[in-house]
Amino acid sequence: MLVAYLVLLAWTVLWKLEIPFAGDGSERQVKLVPFVATARAGASAPVEVLANILLFVPFGVYLRLLAPSARWWRLAGVVAGTSLLFEVGQYSLAVGRSDLSDVAANTAGGVLGLGLVGLVRLRLRDGTRPVMTRVCAALTVLSVAAVGLFVASPFRYGLQPSGDVIVCRAPDGNGLSCPHPPPRRGAAP
Repeated sequence: MLVAYLVLLAWTVLWKLEIPFAGDGSERQVKLVPFVATARAGASAPVEVLANILLFVPFGVYLRLLAPSARWWRLAGVVAGTSLLFEVGQYSLAVGRSDLSDVAANTAGGVLGLGLVGLVRLRLRDGTRPVMTRVCAALTVLSVAAVGLFVASPFRYGLQPSGDVIVCRAPDGNGLSCPHPPPRRGAAP
């Protein structure tokens, strides 16, 4: 389950659920000041921060279930290191803005996941592992199904020319549309 989660996480963080690609360098940016606007990048959108937190909660849960006796701060370090690797990957592949806001939000999400398992452990004691394993299995199946539906849908998640992340649906005369819909990566023009 952890491997499936990490594959989906990497695909989401690096390629926004699009066909994997390497950028041309035009989207390569580094934002070292977390959360606030800088000369080259806008402030972190609250929705993006919340999404980053939620995306990494399962990582904390999985780590705590795999290493129940490890100190929380070591596991938080694994989450922070993994998040930093994703940001370096975004920069190296030129597929988005590398942002310390993301590292902070992702780490907070992982720590929340660690804490969630701790709270469940207070209530269930020895029953924590089997219950959380079943919950994780169900959520993994739902996540894979949701990603499959998203990929098959007309909705797209991409970058605006400003570097800000948007979610929109390709204009088809109905529903939402984007002022500049992001192209589907790897698709014919």
